[in-house]
Amino acid sequence: MNDADAVARWHRPVDLAEALAIKDRWRAHVRPIAGCTDLMVERNGATTPVPACLDLSTLPELQQITVDADGVTIGAAVSCTRIAAHPVIGGRLPMLVQSTRCTGSIAIQNRATLGGNIMNGSPAADNPPVLLAYGARITLASVRGSRTLDYNAFHTGYRQTVAQDDELLTAIMLPFPARDALQFHRKVGTRRAQAISKVALAAVISCESGPDADAARITRARFGFASLAPTPLLARALAQAVTGKRRGECAAAVVAALASDLQPIDDIRSSAEYRRRVATNLVFAALDAR
Repeated sequence: MNDADAVARWHRPVDLAEALAIKDRWRAHVRPIAGCTDLMVERNGATTPVPACLDLSTLPELQQITVDADGVTIGAAVSCTRIAAHPVIGGRLPMLVQSTRCTGSIAIQNRATLGGNIMNGSPAADNPPVLLAYGARITLASVRGSRTLDYNAFHTGYRQTVAQDDELLTAIMLPFPARDALQFHRKVGTRRAQAISKVALAAVISCESGPDADAARITRARFGFASLAPTPLLARALAQAVTGKRRGECAAAVVAALASDLQPIDDIRSSAEYRRRVATNLVFAALDAR
């Protein structure tokens, strides 16, 4: 009997310490779950057995939302519904409310967790572009200890991450942007609800004051995209290209930078050319927003 055969089919630890001990023992042979929304879709019509599961849904350490002067820390097992209802997140991080509210249906939002949306590793996931635009950091924990890293360093390839086999995602930290920063979020899909994105953009843009909006010079910008690369994408070339320019003078720089940043593909939902054109239009809309 090998390790995969020996592992129990369901583990429900009472606290994080027990969860980490189970993950340390069984490593890749056990699947961490919380809301199960991705697992149920994955298993629909499958002929192989459901994998051994590590149920994190009731761990109190992963259910907290903590606010301090600098930002918000969200436990990995907090649901989309709870995030969308939080008054501080709604006031200071409104793009996260918008992205959680377009994550599937209301029933899915009641179950789906922010940690699961990250760990599933889909380049079309709804919340990662927002996390990238806000400059989120995440914490991974194991029996060896914990480590915190920039979220933009987490995804390494299609559904691949830097997480080790013995690690669990425990928390996501989002710093508050400047109060006067422009925040822009838009998801483009086949329908207004329950659709996988063809393209999504989240942007946080800070500007110097100017005589009018178009004349304002951009001092800082971050752009997060979905469905335009093998991973959720932080558009570094785009941010560099527009920083220091006036909002009304960025068109050529945007087009050139996106040619470098984006890696769209043709698939069942859309074409690469459509994605590139829509992404460009969304950036222009963000720069034009008031």
